[in-house]
Amino acid sequence: MELRHLRYFVAVAEERHFGRAAERLRMAQPPLSQQIKAFEAELGARLFDRNRRKVELTAAGAALLDEARLILARAGELGRLARAAAAGEAGRLDIGFTGSVPFNDVMPRILGNFRRRYPDVLVSLREMPTGSQMEAVAEGRLDIGFARPADSNLPPGVAARRILREPLMLVLPADHRLAGRGRVSMAEVAGEGLVMNPRHIGTGLYDKIALLCGRAGHTPRIAVEAHQMSTMISLVGAGLGLAVVPQTMRRMGVGGVAFAAIDDDQAFIDLLLIHRTGTVAPVIANFLSTVAASDE
Repeated sequence: MELRHLRYFVAVAEERHFGRAAERLRMAQPPLSQQIKAFEAELGARLFDRNRRKVELTAAGAALLDEARLILARAGELGRLARAAAAGEAGRLDIGFTGSVPFNDVMPRILGNFRRRYPDVLVSLREMPTGSQMEAVAEGRLDIGFARPADSNLPPGVAARRILREPLMLVLPADHRLAGRGRVSMAEVAGEGLVMNPRHIGTGLYDKIALLCGRAGHTPRIAVEAHQMSTMISLVGAGLGLAVVPQTMRRMGVGGVAFAAIDDDQAFIDLLLIHRTGTVAPVIANFLSTVAASDE
């Protein structure tokens, strides 16, 4: 069975006349009649009752008509989707993000802009540690990542662009001796236990804290390790140590903690958008162009 046979059948069924159907299809009537006969032979059923005055659907033809219309409509839709996918206007985009990213406005703004431009693209979001994102992007299992890697941690085949530079803040228990201060130096917390991410999850925050402590003349003393920044802040509120987190984490609204700016011009961390190097799929290229437009 060919789609053209369905188109011929639907035209004759709707026009109830071979001559008008042939005009509609922009073909001669004899070839149309031959194609309908061949279609009936293939199906093993007569689709039309014909005489000189009229053409009527048989029971078999009436049963086939609605299905034929649906198949033709679906075939047209498949063609449109294929063209849209080739242009990056349809398909699927898998995006990873670290747990702290939704607390700032950058990713939601970019996703909103992309959604308005390309409403037919299915965006799948997965919360993943930075290290897992980089590995998945390098292996082609993830299209885009919103991550906070140290620059030296980028694996071969992974490109990055900075989309946000965030100040880092010190999180202290609300009853800490330094709570209420607007700014605190890292020298003032030397020797205090810190709640930190494990280094192996790949985030650049671990190395940044080590750098800030080193600039203040001491090394970090890790009291507790936690994978999520939200958990880190909650543990500070429980009195298990201090933490250093991006400024937007203040939006969590956890009770029992205080935030203070860190008195060091290196107290910042970059949020990077990561993707594979080289030629990328059209849908990824469209996302990257949306990011570039969002920065303007």
